[in-house]
Amino acid sequence: MRFLRKLLLLGLIALALAAGAFVWWANQPIALRESPLDFSVRPGSSALSAAQQIRAQGADLQPRLFYWLARLSGRGTEIKAGSYEISTGMTPWVLLERMARGDQTLLSVTIPEGWTFEQMLQSLAKAPGLQHDVGDLTPEQIMQRIGAPAQAPPEGEFFPDTYLYARGSSELDVLRRAYQAMQKRLAAAWAQRAPDLPLKTPQQALILASIIEKETGKPSDREKIAAVFINRLRAGMPLQSDPTVIYGMGARYNGNITKRDLQTLTPYNTYIINGLPPTPIALPGEASLQAALHPAPIKALYFVARGNGASQFSDTLAQHNAAVARYILKTP
Repeated sequence: MRFLRKLLLLGLIALALAAGAFVWWANQPIALRESPLDFSVRPGSSALSAAQQIRAQGADLQPRLFYWLARLSGRGTEIKAGSYEISTGMTPWVLLERMARGDQTLLSVTIPEGWTFEQMLQSLAKAPGLQHDVGDLTPEQIMQRIGAPAQAPPEGEFFPDTYLYARGSSELDVLRRAYQAMQKRLAAAWAQRAPDLPLKTPQQALILASIIEKETGKPSDREKIAAVFINRLRAGMPLQSDPTVIYGMGARYNGNITKRDLQTLTPYNTYIINGLPPTPIALPGEASLQAALHPAPIKALYFVARGNGASQFSDTLAQHNAAVARYILKTP
């Protein structure tokens, strides 16, 4: 009997020592190949599989111990797939808590106002950590994959912003979010539009907003630029916007617009066509959407760049010609 009690006591001591060693391990910094260390865990991974993946990617984590830590803490089924980061000093316990919360490391891509759809695709193709699943898809196929209406042109349909994503996300996921963001912003802006605008549909507002985006050099001029185009639409005058001509020239544009370019008919040459071009010419931001639907209460029909980012606005052609002479031709 005395032997059994002694054996039991030794067993309890060994168990306590093992438990203490286990707790010590769970609270010791993980040795890393590099810091910070980015790693990813595949969907459907168990605690053991997740630890094996983490170890293979450069962290000195003991898979069996991590499995028992997750199981004994009740977090064994809570580990979420995704992209994470381990930095110097992080312990297995902290890592487990982070993965159970799904506290992932997010990357970002910024789409500026005024970019074209093609520029957006080029930026996404270079973004790190994305699955590049757009590949050789046509614009029509891309729009179909993200849930846009059939035959919807892609230009202007994506909201320019900074988008966060987890490593392993797809280009189509980002495009879908940007598309949905623009549809929500446009619908909200259209619902609050000023009365009696010569715009019949939200799409026309989006087209005008894209022109305003490309024409605006100084943010405080935005509503006045919008007013010029709205006033011209009301008067039945051509918009005469250089950015639309440039967009219609496509690859032919070399940084300059010639007289011949202004006289060459394209669907986007607003020196020749009446009204708005058939599609947006860029991605407009929120400020340009608001300006298109809330133009300044002025009568101006013309504007010209003053050379400092601002524009000079004129009500009459005579005033405009004088402004051109002063700011463009530099005549006294």
